[in-house]
Amino acid sequence: MVGCAAGFLAGLLGVGGGLIIVPALIWAFGLLHFAPDHLMHLALGTSLASIIFTSISSVRAHHARGAVKWQVVRRMGGGLVLGTFLGAGLASQLPSTGLKWFFCIFAYLVAAQMLANFRPKPSRTLPQTGGLLGVGGVIGAISSFVGIGGGSLSVPFLAWCNVPLPNAIATSAALGFPIAVGGLAGYLAHGWHSQGLPPGALGFVYLPALAGIVFASMLTAPLGATLAHRLPVATLKKCFALLLIVVASKMIWNLLAH
Repeated sequence: MVGCAAGFLAGLLGVGGGLIIVPALIWAFGLLHFAPDHLMHLALGTSLASIIFTSISSVRAHHARGAVKWQVVRRMGGGLVLGTFLGAGLASQLPSTGLKWFFCIFAYLVAAQMLANFRPKPSRTLPQTGGLLGVGGVIGAISSFVGIGGGSLSVPFLAWCNVPLPNAIATSAALGFPIAVGGLAGYLAHGWHSQGLPPGALGFVYLPALAGIVFASMLTAPLGATLAHRLPVATLKKCFALLLIVVASKMIWNLLAH
């Protein structure tokens, strides 16, 4: 069920599905009595690993419509991989509770930005290669802390630079791939020698959960991508913002309850 929802959202909103996967895995891993110290790290690592596959499925559907701006993907890719890899290394050293609060605050900020319906200046354009590389590094680092494909940052950034929202969503789906590769490498490397990991874990990636999510999400990502090209821009923004608010509120409720 988590994989179906994640794949659909990957295609519809240009996110890797991590906004659904991470909270769901935190809940599921808690039921399985995984070590609390590793619970958030396993959720983040597994989420980023799954985004490799949801990104591919979503991008194929968007590319068929000619919506992906591949020159942007090429210019941001290196920064995304490096930023996510380094961010994953830092996140692996931080406590799970701190990472959960970071996730919640981040989600609220992005939702507020989307609901504000900020309109960029008509003259604003994408920065040059150096600027895109730097932006990619920042997006990658933050993505590694919250286990997402970067759509929560890259979609607003591209829209701010006057990229039409359907193209921003499609391009963001493609940007999720280098983010996921860098994050996966980081969480594998830094979790490799960790003690107390459950059977089936490879570093901070839990393989049974990864397999289930990937199988289901690759079936539903093309459906979301098709719908993304039919819904009006305002509806997409509201869907994105409301999703973030619901997920973050649920996580905060759980944090305060403990």
